[in-house]
Amino acid sequence: MQEPTRLMNILLIEDNPGDVRLTQEAFKEGNINVNLMVAIDGVEALKVIEKKDPYADAETPDIILLDLNLPRKDGREVLEFVKTSEKYRRIPVIVLTTSNAVSDIQNSYYAHANCYINKPVDFNRFFDVIRRIESFWLDTVILPTTIR
Repeated sequence: MQEPTRLMNILLIEDNPGDVRLTQEAFKEGNINVNLMVAIDGVEALKVIEKKDPYADAETPDIILLDLNLPRKDGREVLEFVKTSEKYRRIPVIVLTTSNAVSDIQNSYYAHANCYINKPVDFNRFFDVIRRIESFWLDTVILPTTIR
């Protein structure tokens, strides 16, 4: 008998309600037990990550899915904070954005993003991308947060 899989905590930092809904649906249909937390801007995201009010009880994310173009504090700043923090830099950050600007891609990797994915506008392709993220990052990779 196989052990039940551990709940995987994913922080989705995304301001587009449609993309949030699509991501939620894609993970619901997946094979992994996922707790998908959502932050709609960079300020809220940092509160979740640092467990500041009102997120004191938030789970530490196993993975962060990060849009770059966010209100209040953009994704570039969130990425820099996470990857320069001794406490949080081990959390994989997957940039999932509509930007295909060479400077955004290069700067994201320079800031130590774990991967950069151009967010498809097509519904079926978007679902496929989320399933591939799930398959690779949650089913194949051994994450530092899963080591007990």
